[in-house]
Amino acid sequence: MNRVFNFLSILIISITSNAHALDKGDIEKRPLTAKQVIGDIRINGLADDTSWQRATWQPIDKLILGDMPSKADFSGRFKVMWDAQQLYLLVEITDDILFDQHADPRHLYWDDDCLEIFIDEDASGGNHQFNYNAFAYHVALDNQSVDIGEKNADGSDNFVLLNDHITSSWRRSETSPNKVIWEMSVRVYNDSFSLDTPLGEKPSQPVSLFAGKVLGFMLAYCDNDGSKEREHFIGSVDIEAVNGNKNLGYITADVFQKLTLVN
Repeated sequence: MNRVFNFLSILIISITSNAHALDKGDIEKRPLTAKQVIGDIRINGLADDTSWQRATWQPIDKLILGDMPSKADFSGRFKVMWDAQQLYLLVEITDDILFDQHADPRHLYWDDDCLEIFIDEDASGGNHQFNYNAFAYHVALDNQSVDIGEKNADGSDNFVLLNDHITSSWRRSETSPNKVIWEMSVRVYNDSFSLDTPLGEKPSQPVSLFAGKVLGFMLAYCDNDGSKEREHFIGSVDIEAVNGNKNLGYITADVFQKLTLVN
């Protein structure tokens, strides 16, 4: 009887431990939800709109490149909401040194401090490095937004400003000087987006958002304290490395998280 009891005890402990492990894994992969805005959100870096109280903080704490910084060097979290016209982001960044070494927003922008917003309008995944199947917006400290566009005619990389896609404003916290409060609204475009508008046709327009819509989504932050190249790259999604490389978000939307819009 004691042997049976001991066996059952071990079996129960094993099942319980595995369940806890599965729960942790499920939490890591759990899709995000974004609640609908009530009223207006003003993009001013103050985060004083009541709608933000409906949203839940999400961490930016998954290492992509470099080594893991201390919390004083970098830590981040975000909230996301929506209305029919756009997504809204509230991002808190703690960074002891804000560094912007390149005046041209299209030149080596990933080696300056910047926030990256990854959007896949239909959550279809797939390659987007030189096309608009998805977007990898790099929002610089001067609030300009850059992505890689279609290749130039000579085959060289084409870095394009997409400032009309994102409205951005940030301020330092009054109570914690190293903390930045960053608010953004993001117009969402689908894979038919083009910078080239044929004569007589309207420019590409953002899609309308609605409850139940699912998008691919990820945030990341490039942190540089004064080096030639970025020192840390931290994201909101734990990316599985391919040949030792986790820096895949600017290439493929397959690594994005699912974001579901809810009421």
